[in-house]
Amino acid sequence: MKKLSSDIIRKLKWYVYLLSDPETNQIFYVGKGKGNRVFDHFRNLKKDDPKSKKIKEIQLQGKNPKIEFLIHGINDEQTIKRIESSIIDLIDKNKLTNKIGGYESSDFGRMDLNQIIGKYSSKRVDVSEKVLLIKLSKTFRYNMSEIELYDYTRGIWIIGEDKRNQIDYVFCVYDGIVQETYKVVNWFPGGSTFSVRNDKEEWKKMERWEFVGNISNEMRKKYRHKSVDHYFPKGSRNPVRYTF
Repeated sequence: MKKLSSDIIRKLKWYVYLLSDPETNQIFYVGKGKGNRVFDHFRNLKKDDPKSKKIKEIQLQGKNPKIEFLIHGINDEQTIKRIESSIIDLIDKNKLTNKIGGYESSDFGRMDLNQIIGKYSSKRVDVSEKVLLIKLSKTFRYNMSEIELYDYTRGIWIIGEDKRNQIDYVFCVYDGIVQETYKVVNWFPGGSTFSVRNDKEEWKKMERWEFVGNISNEMRKKYRHKSVDHYFPKGSRNPVRYTF
């Protein structure tokens, strides 16, 4: 089947669908849509993205991905976007071939209790230590793994030698709230240490730096889930600020 009848489409309305491997039942893609959106992925497999590769891999075995409708009958796009986002958060984007996380996942997606309290009832703190505050924006998700958050926080940045020699800690900041705290062990040229990131080509355009360190439990107790938004001037696009 390559398309749904107009009667089925009318009854389905907006829906969230899943694509999975028919052999293992492992879900590899979560999508939303209406009409015949679910079949669009099979019409253009010339792309070299992970989802297309997975579909072609299954088809080479003489099969097709398993298609399931997780929910349907939704009347508006806003609601279906939120549902799709929740499913992606639940499964974990890293286990899927989706290029991006769900709709507004960074603002309203999966969070633990402390993250919710920090987001909506955070206390302002003044940092007394020599700390580099790094604000993540597009790369941040509340349900990032520990290693992902570490690698996206620690590099890559334009930081002069004088500043690098003074920094004792680096805090990851999102939405004005301290998300994690790291003790700096050393600094290295950007892209010179192992990382789970895949955007290293961008790092070669100018001299940038990355640190290697460890989570600081001492700083966690003092500052994690507290607000440092006042260190970042309104309208400033610079993601890097110093507390000294």
